[in-house]
Amino acid sequence: MQGEHSSKQYDMDLETIRSKVLLMGGLVENQFQDAVSSFKSGNIAQAEQVIKVDQDVNRLEVSLDDACSHLIVKRQPAANDLRTVMATIKVIIDLERIGDEATKIARSAKSITERGVTTINHYEIIRVMASSAGNMLHDALDAFARLDGKQAIQLIAKDEVVNHEFRSIMRNLITFMMEDPRTISCALDTLWVAKAIERIGDHAKNIAEYVIYIVEGKDIRHTDYVASQLEDRTTN
Repeated sequence: MQGEHSSKQYDMDLETIRSKVLLMGGLVENQFQDAVSSFKSGNIAQAEQVIKVDQDVNRLEVSLDDACSHLIVKRQPAANDLRTVMATIKVIIDLERIGDEATKIARSAKSITERGVTTINHYEIIRVMASSAGNMLHDALDAFARLDGKQAIQLIAKDEVVNHEFRSIMRNLITFMMEDPRTISCALDTLWVAKAIERIGDHAKNIAEYVIYIVEGKDIRHTDYVASQLEDRTTN
């Protein structure tokens, strides 16, 4: 009975942590959307709010990290359960870093607006890429909430699309700056935003990889696991 009670308490503690992780995920997802919105509209107040929210995200990271550490010490989870806790800790880290990248986007939005001169259509340049990365982040959180390995695999495959979009944006912005030096300031801010979005896609991919680690017990980082899985589905 004692073992059963301990197991139920562990499940309750872990579910509380997972709920707070998803709350943190919703916070950074909104932070990213608001950052992109401020980059589009030039709304300085909205950009400043994004930067302010990052403090809440940081506090959640510290709180959740502490909760996970206490869970390990108090419950001493066995192999499978420990794997879940360790993967959750890594998800928390990636969410905090997504918040940092959203803050960078908001700072660039402020910089462009405060200069008052836009020599290129900076939002249109990153619009498609931002949508792709936003979808990846949403799907990563959904896969984590439902522990859906299939969705995680599909999401990871999309990361190369975001990477390709970033490379294309970088080439276009370099061309702008070479052809017209007046575009340099705005183009550089836009490039920093594009890089932040590309990093958000990377962090979403990381979260998907941790989902697969929880579900299947496989560490697929730096492997061709996803490509092989997609190939198997195509041939079957």
